[in-house]
Amino acid sequence: MKVRIRGGTVNHGETPLCVTCRHSVIARGHRLGEEIISCRMHVFGDRSIRFPVTSCTGYSDLRHPTLWHMEEIGWVLRSDPKRKTIGFVEARKLENEEKHVIEED
Repeated sequence: MKVRIRGGTVNHGETPLCVTCRHSVIARGHRLGEEIISCRMHVFGDRSIRFPVTSCTGYSDLRHPTLWHMEEIGWVLRSDPKRKTIGFVEARKLENEEKHVIEED
């Protein structure tokens, strides 16, 4: 019987997660080994990361917009019964009490 374990062996050719994480600050020098990675996700402030990270519970992909960004760029369909018009309004132009906020999980 063949048993497969997914994610059991680290692929050393992969890019570290910190490169695409919105919580990381990366400073690189001229030489290959000159790199400082700092993580802002830690509870106790910034922490220096001294190794390539392949798995992290606080990872947030920088390439995907957050819920807040999605709400800011979203359009809301509004109707005006007095003028009998229907149209889209930018979410950022709405008052706070007019916005419907989606709770994050």
